[in-house]
Amino acid sequence: MIATRGLKPTARLENGMDVVELTERLVGISSHEDERAAGDYIQRWLEARTDATVERDDAGNVIARRNAGADRSLALVGHHDVVPPDDEQMKDGEYVVERRDGRLHGRGTADMKGSLAAAMIAFRDADVPPGIEAVFASFVGEEDGGIGCRAAIDGGFAPDYAVVGEGSTGYSADGVTDVAIAHKGRRGSTVLAEGTAAHASEPDEGENAIYRASGAVDVVRELDAPETTVLGRDLAGSITVTEIDGGSGWNVIPERCSITIDERTVPGDRVTLDRVEAIEGVSASVEQDLPPMACDDADFATAVRAAADAAQGGHPETVVKPHATDAGWLASRAGTTCVVCGAAEPGHAHTATESVSTEVLERCVGLYRRVVETV
Repeated sequence: MIATRGLKPTARLENGMDVVELTERLVGISSHEDERAAGDYIQRWLEARTDATVERDDAGNVIARRNAGADRSLALVGHHDVVPPDDEQMKDGEYVVERRDGRLHGRGTADMKGSLAAAMIAFRDADVPPGIEAVFASFVGEEDGGIGCRAAIDGGFAPDYAVVGEGSTGYSADGVTDVAIAHKGRRGSTVLAEGTAAHASEPDEGENAIYRASGAVDVVRELDAPETTVLGRDLAGSITVTEIDGGSGWNVIPERCSITIDERTVPGDRVTLDRVEAIEGVSASVEQDLPPMACDDADFATAVRAAADAAQGGHPETVVKPHATDAGWLASRAGTTCVVCGAAEPGHAHTATESVSTEVLERCVGLYRRVVETV
């Protein structure tokens, strides 16, 4: 179901569809459990409206190329999966998409089908310079740790440069679309403390796993997270305990206790958990490790910022993001020089009130097109 009300029509683009309408179409396609229908639509749209070579890999990623085989490649990158919608974002089993107050509301509008639609239209309309291979990629499984991006890289996807369309609007000032030249990663670890069970009336007969886990918590609280600087911007990591689970009864000395550690990583050094594992009966294992990203080419960052400046009235800055994106996988595994630049603002993704500005969507079309044509 798509509800449209209260918004002035946007400027029409060729082929009879503007970026707001395309975003509505994409957002209206369920893709939190199965991304195939969204991938099908993107593939058909590109095949019908561009001269690109369009491929669909075994993972379900959609990858299109114009000027295939040129000396340098530049990719506009997004993903078409979303997190599960809240109840108010569904009606009669379908996603609800609403236009009101100059914004599109609904699951996936901000993260990140709005920027994805802008990239599709820019990819279609750009005058690709000779010597540049323009690439469009929409991945599956970004919300599940970058499954699709990693599969594409394993299959040889390695553009020289990439603009990843995750949100970068509103970081330096309200309504300004900035250029993120770095972002944090996320490493999640489980620390397991093991002891020996005993009756609580005789505590000395056992080894209390909760006490051992408490020692691990004390160590984590004392750890200093790394900091770094990327192209003049400071980026600080963090490490904290977020969960604890232990004990089997009020009168039993616990033999097991686990804690979860959330670490926000930065390019370069990582926090070591050696002191945690030095505690008797304590071990640590990494459950998730999403890599951080740092742009390694100041000229590329400057060029994308110039494109962003030309596309809007505000003055964009280079910024850093707190959240991991597929840019981390591209930079660390494919050697791609990345920035992140997109329509979403902080605080909108993954929320019951998720929305995106229609004005910023239109801006991103021009921004992405300028990147392809001038960088």
